[in-house]
Amino acid sequence: MNTKLFVGNLSFNTTENDLQDAFAAHGTVTEANLMVDRNTGRPRGFGFVTMGSSEEAQKAVEALNGTTLGDRTITVNEARPKEERSGGGFRGGRDRRSTGSYGRRY
Repeated sequence: MNTKLFVGNLSFNTTENDLQDAFAAHGTVTEANLMVDRNTGRPRGFGFVTMGSSEEAQKAVEALNGTTLGDRTITVNEARPKEERSGGGFRGGRDRRSTGSYGRRY
């Protein structure tokens, strides 16, 4: 079964191919994704690598966590499910009663 790994503290110059190559030495990489900012398209400094099995994922964590990729010391661990965000679904954490720049209260 595939296991997804979180890879943090990546250089903004790191590519998905760089991730693929680094992790392929420790098993089958089924997917390598870098996270980018939706608004700017710039890298966010972290990504995810999906390994072919939990054993391969564990080997990759042991081998790569704390090592240097590019010019940064990376963090590698098993990805956890995204946590629910609080805040009620309104923008910017503002109080719903405030008018702010979102328009008038009626």
